Amino acid sequence: QVQLVESGGGLVQPGGSLRLSCVASGRIDSINAMAWYRQAPGKQRELVAGITSGGSTNYLDSVKGRFTISRDNAKNTVYLQMNSLKLEDTAVYYCNAEGYGAGVSWVYWGQGTQVTVSS
Repeated sequence: QVQLVESGGGLVQPGGSLRLSCVASGRIDSINAMAWYRQAPGKQRELVAGITSGGSTNYLDSVKGRFTISRDNAKNTVYLQMNSLKLEDTAVYYCNAEGYGAGVSWVYWGQGTQVTVSS
């Protein structure tokens, strides 16, 4: 069993910044990829940013240049620094991680953290 706990969401004005964190704990031998997804009301969940264990990253086109994903492997933690936030960034943001523990591979999701961009 692995738990992902997100934090850092909240209400921010357009142009503002937030930093999301996600800590993984439990039966973890290694974590391969970690990622942030988001889901706005009435829309499908979409991949915002991902990062591999080696540090390779990928981003949704609409957040490139504004969001930065990073991870601390020693702490099993992934971050999402969000700058120049726009109204359309409003969504529930979910952490996702893929890894191995106790001889089996796993994929887990966090419970989600609300990000609201509003004036």
